[in-house]
Amino acid sequence: MPYESERGRLETEHHIMLEDRQHLAVSGVEEVESFDETTIVMITVRGTLVIRGENLHIEKLSLDGGDLKVEGDVDSLTYEDDRREKAGGWFSRLFH
Repeated sequence: MPYESERGRLETEHHIMLEDRQHLAVSGVEEVESFDETTIVMITVRGTLVIRGENLHIEKLSLDGGDLKVEGDVDSLTYEDDRREKAGGWFSRLFH
C-alpha cells in the first residue's frame, strides 16, 4: 500500500519476513540486480538489499507488485545505503 513520505511523494511499503532462516519474503522490490546460489542483490524502495547465504533460489518475483520470495539458507540481510555516500559529498567519494 503506498504512503506519503516526509518528502511528500508516494512510496511503496517495504517489509521483510524471514521464517526459520529458510523462507524469505520481501516487498517493495524495484529490481533484482544480480543473483546466484550465495548472493542476491536487489534494489528496494528503501535502498539496496543484499541477501547472503547458501542454496538461495528465487521462488517468486513480481516486479509489478514488488514482491520477492526466496528459499535457501539465509545467513545475512544487509542494506547498502546510498545516503552514506551522498552525506560526505564529493571529497569522501574521491577517497572511497
